[in-house]
Amino acid sequence: MRKYYMKAKLGAKYWPPTKIAWITSGGPVELLIAMGITPIYPENHGAMIGVRKMGVELASEAEKLGYSQDLCSYFRADVGQTVTGNSPIGGLPKPDFLLCCNNICGTVMKWYEVQARYFNVPLIFIDTPYNYDGITDELLTYVKEQFEAAIPEIEKASGRRFSEKKLLQVGDYANQGIKLWNRILSLCETVPAPMTCFDAFIYLAPIVTLRGTKIMVDAYTQLEKELRELADKKVSAIGEEKYRLIWDNLPIWFKMRRLSHTFANYGACLVADTYTNAWADNDFTESSFDNMARAYAAAYLNRNLEEKVEIMCKLIARYKADGFVMHSNRSCRPYSFGQYDIKDEVSRRTGLPGLMIESDMCDTRAYSDEQSENRIQAFMETLKERKTAS
Repeated sequence: MRKYYMKAKLGAKYWPPTKIAWITSGGPVELLIAMGITPIYPENHGAMIGVRKMGVELASEAEKLGYSQDLCSYFRADVGQTVTGNSPIGGLPKPDFLLCCNNICGTVMKWYEVQARYFNVPLIFIDTPYNYDGITDELLTYVKEQFEAAIPEIEKASGRRFSEKKLLQVGDYANQGIKLWNRILSLCETVPAPMTCFDAFIYLAPIVTLRGTKIMVDAYTQLEKELRELADKKVSAIGEEKYRLIWDNLPIWFKMRRLSHTFANYGACLVADTYTNAWADNDFTESSFDNMARAYAAAYLNRNLEEKVEIMCKLIARYKADGFVMHSNRSCRPYSFGQYDIKDEVSRRTGLPGLMIESDMCDTRAYSDEQSENRIQAFMETLKERKTAS
């Protein structure tokens, strides 16, 4: 990841010339990789900003420009790093164009419009309608046509030619990586689990940023080998594993260490989550536009509430969970919308308790240590009583 960011920032000074495209985390990165374009993810950078606890500092710069504190903290942090050049890596490289896909949220459309105006570069937009009634043939046709229409726009903006042969190779690496990532996450079905979702949040970076590259396949091959050895030896990620929990929503990046220690002190292992699993259920067996349209239209955040309930219930059953934790994320409304209904329905179907933690993924002003730890303590007491009673 360090080399990836260095290459993007230093460019032709040390490496062959490359074009830079800022892309949303739900965008079709395979197209860019296949055309030799370096993808840069402001959302991944936002996560780095959150981990380094720079969210408020950079978001405040955007707020000085008139952007409301109610807007996404990733967006505000991105505006802040753009105008100041300040960030964990000294700011992002200037884009040659922006590629925006709205299958993760509606904010990205306005976010990328703002940045396209600031840098005076083209904005290529791919619309993926919300799956109110699931994936229909009409929806797939519409999204497929958008991918096909984006190709000449990307060629014009980058000066690079699209190669279907290259896309097939990139798609093969992407598919290998997705299968590896799925197997890595599946290793936490082992009791005790060899890692937690807090580990998975960090290991997620290559499947998002470098999907479709050999280095991602190599990295995950090594990670799977190491984790499988731990699983075979019954090595626990947290010490004595008493409870197994599922996490919903993005991480609270600036509190991951504290939260992981807090849960571990209760003997609770967060064995799986909806966020990292969202990159494990795509299928690029065939790198056709039909297949890509299905994969990107069916992104987790683009699914209806019933499907999200079913996914949570399946994760609970698959990982033999004792309960679940939901992060009500102030910044990510598409992820947080309907969470209380989902929580109630998942509890009704599984008979398991759920915990709601209110915070933000990047902005520390939305988090309270005392409130969160009081809720965790009460939740763990509930789990303890249930286990004693059974």
